[in-house]
Amino acid sequence: MEQLSFFSVPSPCVGICQTDARGYCMGCFRSRDERFNWMNLSEVQKQDVVRLCRARKRRRQYALYKAKQQQLHQQQAQVNPQFDFDDDDALPAIDESQSKD
Repeated sequence: MEQLSFFSVPSPCVGICQTDARGYCMGCFRSRDERFNWMNLSEVQKQDVVRLCRARKRRRQYALYKAKQQQLHQQQAQVNPQFDFDDDDALPAIDESQSKD
């Protein structure tokens, strides 16, 4: 059963009409088919497309965030390699035979 809607779903287009490597618009995150068929979609289909676009945007933002964190981590490791705790090879070997216990 289709839910009644009182307002039409506006196009999510923000005027940045370029596609990424996967074919999604870099501005509104719609696929090629979603962009070309927007005027022919029902209101429910349009709402579904908008929901998908929001999810794609969140995934893109998270991927950019993770890439930025990785880049910062690599820069910090280059500046202070002794503080790179993720690299087990960077730790000095402990000679247990010289311990005074």
